[in-house]
Amino acid sequence: MGVLEDKSRARVFYKYLSKVYDQVNAFVFTEPMREEALELLGIDESDSVIDVGCGTGFGTEGLQTRTSDILGLDQSPHQMAKARDRLNERELLGFSMGDAENLPIKTDAFDAAWSSGSIEYWPNPEQGLAEMRRVVKPGGPVVVVGPYYPDSWIGRRIVDAIMLFYDEAEAEEMFQAAGFEETQHEVIGSKYKSNLAIVSIGVVPQD
Repeated sequence: MGVLEDKSRARVFYKYLSKVYDQVNAFVFTEPMREEALELLGIDESDSVIDVGCGTGFGTEGLQTRTSDILGLDQSPHQMAKARDRLNERELLGFSMGDAENLPIKTDAFDAAWSSGSIEYWPNPEQGLAEMRRVVKPGGPVVVVGPYYPDSWIGRRIVDAIMLFYDEAEAEEMFQAAGFEETQHEVIGSKYKSNLAIVSIGVVPQD
């Protein structure tokens, strides 16, 4: 487990990173990448969506181009403050403090779930994915955007010590362990690097 796959450390980390998070994030998860991932989510204006680990609201902002029925959830008050500065909360379902691995949401509450830039900090990603599956209605999509495993062994050694980076095979293992049966994984990137992130789509099994 990486040093930031610990909730208390992650909260402290984001207390300071929140001040420059959007500037840093612009190099690793661009607006075109966000758009590509949102296309895979496949929602329309009638759908309700939970944004798990919404952070500063970058993903939420993209979701709002498709629907206003969005609940943003994060464990960091500092990141959420930035999200509230970015977006008009009254135009959404709102923002709420919460843990991705123990969502304070009733079962089958949403039509879809989205998470970007968050899973890499979860101590138990399978539990977080299972929680996202639980709160989405049967047949609904769950889309998670995470950092793709570096190509070099040196890069892999470095990131493994910090947080979760993964490839398609590990993504499939996590989704299967979380109870998904129908899955898809796409590697996306920018014009400078083709494999910056991995987008995983799981469909909540029908009862």
